[in-house]
Formats: sequence, structure tokens, C-alpha cells
Amino acid sequence: MSKRAWLVKSEPYKYSYADLVRDGRATWDGVRNYEARNNLRAMRAGDLLLYYHSNEGKAVVGLAQVAREAHQDPTTTDDWSAVEITPLAPLAAPVNLATIKATPALAGMSLLRRSRLSVVEVSWPEVDVILKLGRTRLPKAARRR
Repeated sequence: MSKRAWLVKSEPYKYSYADLVRDGRATWDGVRNYEARNNLRAMRAGDLLLYYHSNEGKAVVGLAQVAREAHQDPTTTDDWSAVEITPLAPLAAPVNLATIKATPALAGMSLLRRSRLSVVEVSWPEVDVILKLGRTRLPKAARRR
């Protein structure tokens, strides 16, 4: 089965991509939206993540991957899920929201259509465009198969 790709959002003052790189691994928890939770539950180990800084910066800044699939969110006893992620590579050039909105090939991107969600699926053609705009090659560890 081919890997899937996702976009995860974090406010950089709460947990930036640099924090993920420093830590080497993080639990992606605290999601309290049912659609975003279901997206977490659909993730598989090895799936690619576009790491997006929300509010401040508003840009895709790095690549990560799912290291551990959905499990009980440790911040609650209610029915919420978390995944564990690891960093892959920063983008050579962050791809900001204005650029994404101005790029016709990204017009259907879930980031734009479902802007309030913190976890959305991304198509591989969209990933390719983001990587090109970000002047970054997909690391071997993140290849589609």
C-alpha cells in the first residue's frame, strides 16, 4: 500500500518545527475536533507529514513522518487519539499561505478548504508542488512506497 501524506498545524510558540528537530520525536496530541481525530486514526507509520506553522508565519516549514500510529491521547481519558512523529527535513524555503493560495495547482488543497482543521490529508501532487516551491527534495525515508 502506498503511503499517504498529511498536513499538521502547530503554532510555533507552542511547538515549532525546530522543537520537533531538537526533541527528535513528539506525541501529536491535544486534537479536539472529530474530523481531525479521524485523520489521526487514518495515519500509518511512515506516512509523510507537512509541518505547518499556524497563526505566526503561516507556512509549511518542514517534513516529518508518522512514527507510531494512533493511540489514546495521553492528555485525556476521553475518546481522543494521538500519534507520534519524527522530523525528516526542514524546507529550504518555507511555503507561506499567500503562495499556497496564489498557486493554481494548490487551489483544492484541504488547508484552504478546511482551514480550521489542524490535521488534513494532502494529495501527492500537492506534496510535489509544495516541495518544488520549498526547493526541497523528498528524503528517501519518505518515498511514497
